[in-house]
Amino acid sequence: MRLTGRLPMTALVAGLVAVLVSASSNLPLFVQMFAAVHFTSGQAVSSLTSMYLALGVLGAGLSLVYRSPIILGWNTAGLAVLIAEGPRFSPGEAVGALLLAALVLALLGLTGLFDWIARHLPRPLASALLAGVLLPFVLRGFMAIPTAPTFLLPMFAAYLLGRALVPRWAVPLALLVGLSAAVLGGTLHSGAAHVAGHLTLIRPSFSVQAILAITLPSVLLAVASQHLPGLAILSASGYGHVPPRPLVTLTGLAGLVAAPFGSITLNLGAITAAICTGPDAHPDPARRYIAGLSCAGGYLVLGLNAGALLSLASVFPPPLLQGLAGLALLGPLLVGREGTLVTEPRWREAALLTLVLTASGFSWLGISAPVWGLALGWGLAELRGWRERTRPAV
Repeated sequence: MRLTGRLPMTALVAGLVAVLVSASSNLPLFVQMFAAVHFTSGQAVSSLTSMYLALGVLGAGLSLVYRSPIILGWNTAGLAVLIAEGPRFSPGEAVGALLLAALVLALLGLTGLFDWIARHLPRPLASALLAGVLLPFVLRGFMAIPTAPTFLLPMFAAYLLGRALVPRWAVPLALLVGLSAAVLGGTLHSGAAHVAGHLTLIRPSFSVQAILAITLPSVLLAVASQHLPGLAILSASGYGHVPPRPLVTLTGLAGLVAAPFGSITLNLGAITAAICTGPDAHPDPARRYIAGLSCAGGYLVLGLNAGALLSLASVFPPPLLQGLAGLALLGPLLVGREGTLVTEPRWREAALLTLVLTASGFSWLGISAPVWGLALGWGLAELRGWRERTRPAV
């Protein structure tokens, strides 16, 4: 099929919608992450530039090679980890931890260990880990309402209306209403002037604490909350012929190249992938790869204009960013919560422990809450299983 033929407009628009939804939903999280890891304004622009360029180039290549809508993205839950744990580390240590996370993900794909993890990582605990990481940000979003009710209440109302009528546009609609209310209230402020994207090398440094606090949770969350759902969406949409190993390997290698410039962990898209892989994108599955190309093109445009994108975000009042981040994470939080609803007592109690410990922000011996939550939850499940196996039959 030639690209010079008549382009399917529905697929083209689906890819652009995926870009708009993902960018508007996560921009407040990126702003918070850059502040948490102490990035300068130039390093923040470099982070967005490197991430979007890597996603655009690789996404276009994969969509063309496999003639499938391969939608790539970043680790949203990993952003939450960086916001929570980043203040403890220097920019170099954060970059070093992200570099190792990308290397581990690439090796998981190259060696086939990804398949082993996919089979052995308990779904209830993976879901609880995701929910526990995201829950504090959702709660903070709602807790921000009393600080700025004049624009947060209209924004939340717009989100609820959007979820009821046009679900995929709920977050952009909330952003539009919140910004409009902030403009009318005179609460917007001027930001630093950046226009084009650029790349700035950030020298990585490595510490055991950063590896335990950032690398390990980032890898687990990328596998559990991004790669596995992304592959499931591809398979359910009729693209089961696309092999998982090169997708996991190449996104890891792309992250490895982009991480020294500040990029976070890269992986398959999950929520945005559903926009581009179903019949709404195009009735003919063979034509939906155009959605992958248009999504990749949108990422390239954002990467080349990352400075302007970040300048736009810098005019937002902090409560607006906090509230929008909470709304944007409601969807992924719902996915995590649903995965913990199991009937087997062994996993139900372990999942609850994982969720609560992770959400608490508990940190000890330099090990972050997500690692403690997963380790202790899994340990409880194994002990319960051992007890059930050794209990004498009545």
